[in-house]
Amino acid sequence: MTRSRDIVITRSFDAPCAPLWRAWTDPQHVAQWWGPEGFTTHVEELELREGGVWRYVMVGEDGAEYPVSGVFREVVPQRRIVTTDEFDEGYPDEDADLPRGLVVTCEFEARAGRAQLTLRIAHPTEEDRRKHEEMGVVAGWNSSLDCLEEHLDRMQASGA
Repeated sequence: MTRSRDIVITRSFDAPCAPLWRAWTDPQHVAQWWGPEGFTTHVEELELREGGVWRYVMVGEDGAEYPVSGVFREVVPQRRIVTTDEFDEGYPDEDADLPRGLVVTCEFEARAGRAQLTLRIAHPTEEDRRKHEEMGVVAGWNSSLDCLEEHLDRMQASGA
């Protein structure tokens, strides 16, 4: 069920779930695709367990840094991740009225040899969802997922 405060993005990949899970949860892989086209990402922390923390810093082509972080609320290997997702200290315009209190649920599902990923970004209010949409979150995630798809193709080509 989608609530009016949620943004849901679903993507199917021409890969099994195991490499998708690895690409999503292994810091070396995350650094290869996370962020929209043209960004690089530094994985500063990724402790994949309930209560564990993660912190990534996306770097734009102009050198601007966009740190994000969260705490894992639920980790079901190969199936589901639930985490908080916050704009972290040092985010450009951190005094701006950024949406806060985001919770992201990632569901991984095998479908006829393909992997389906469903992202549900839950916002505390409809206003926060609207602010997040105006920031370009849907386009940003879709660009990131394009980068993930390319990375999965490279992983499969190399046998990783």
